[in-house]
Amino acid sequence: MADEFLLTQAAVDELKAELKYLRTTRRNEVAEKIKEAKSFGDLSENSEYDEAKSEQGKLEAQITEMEYTLQHVKIIDESALGTDTVHIGSFVKVFDKEFNEEVKYQIVGFPQADPLENKLSDESPIGKGLLGHRVGDVVEVETPGGVISLEIREISK
Repeated sequence: MADEFLLTQAAVDELKAELKYLRTTRRNEVAEKIKEAKSFGDLSENSEYDEAKSEQGKLEAQITEMEYTLQHVKIIDESALGTDTVHIGSFVKVFDKEFNEEVKYQIVGFPQADPLENKLSDESPIGKGLLGHRVGDVVEVETPGGVISLEIREISK
């Protein structure tokens, strides 16, 4: 894991709220599933119990990861960042020359990344490739699928 996670204050607040939910509501739900599965009898052949214990393990790992992130977070002062270059927190409109389409990404810290919502981590190939560049720059990015060429058309907050 990284020694430091760069996040906005809003992202930290969101992470804290999710952690609170996992520690309280979600832990109780999983504990209830385990209790219910135990009531079915013999644990050696109880698939419901095995599944509930597995879910508990995943939940605890997720909680531990979130706690680690919050212990090693560095909050970015978004008000001090402009729109002249791409940085964490930027919305970046790029033109993908290969697919002849315009795409808008948000560059975020690793814990916030969600490629399905076009939230790219600053550690991902495209996120890392765009950081520090300006409107008009054409950025060549090495991705697992090959090199892509992106023209930065707009940077906003």
